[in-house]
Amino acid sequence: MSFSSEVKEELVHQIGSARHCQIAELTAFLLATGMNTESHIYLKTENFRLAKKVCMLIYRLFGYSCQVCVRTYKEQKIPTLYEVAVLNKCQCKQIFQACKLLESEELNHLITQKDCCKRAFIRGAFLANGSVNNPEKSYHFEIACESEPFALEIQEMMRFFELDGKIVKRKKYHVVYLKEGSMIVDALNVMEAHRALMNMENIRILKDVRNQTNRKVNCDIANINKTLSAAQKQLEDIRLIERKKGFSELSEGLRQVAELRLQEPELSLKELGELLNPPVSKSGVNHRLRKLSEIAETLQ
Repeated sequence: MSFSSEVKEELVHQIGSARHCQIAELTAFLLATGMNTESHIYLKTENFRLAKKVCMLIYRLFGYSCQVCVRTYKEQKIPTLYEVAVLNKCQCKQIFQACKLLESEELNHLITQKDCCKRAFIRGAFLANGSVNNPEKSYHFEIACESEPFALEIQEMMRFFELDGKIVKRKKYHVVYLKEGSMIVDALNVMEAHRALMNMENIRILKDVRNQTNRKVNCDIANINKTLSAAQKQLEDIRLIERKKGFSELSEGLRQVAELRLQEPELSLKELGELLNPPVSKSGVNHRLRKLSEIAETLQ
């Protein structure tokens, strides 16, 4: 099961205890998945449990029993869809009236006045047309909307919870999306997918530790390569001086460093300084090696 499916599996069991929250979630379903008129409500989804949840909401709110029909389409990429239909005109009118959709097909803000109703609405929209990537691979959360006004409403609700949702046009859809891992965690919290939130946080922590370890290892490797490269250059300079001039004309300090570097090519500057007699600081060793490099340049 994909991470997105796990999130939805948790959310289909999450139902607001208050009637107004249940109406907000049902309204999101109607706006996101419905083919609705005043005489019928017709909802399609790929998720059987979601279809059952819609039936449960309608029964709890209005006392109407709905059936879930299974439709198979051999020539489509999604061969199976689950359909929920309400065909009684009086029942449809009562549902539309409760969801404030009798006079307009756009969201009435009375439906999402309360914070809990906004959470329920976002949850319903995500269940209908949302997805979230496996956080082990990449961070991406989105809700696809068939109309721009609907996308803008969801974006505005996300901003209420300090989620910076962006909108992009993709084919016939307007997609509201989040790309930052921390915001996706917050979005899961808003929708009350707490188990998925904990799973994602665990994955994020492991990824952060792994990334920090990799950065540290890469930094250490870069430092080692830099040290080896510098040591190789120092050896070349010292050998040039030895070949063309010899060490006899060097000062005692430069001669000691030159001979010790030839004997111990892999030691750091600090370790070289500790072996000198008397010991010399790291900056002192570096100063002497720079002097040797200048002498080598004149000999070249």
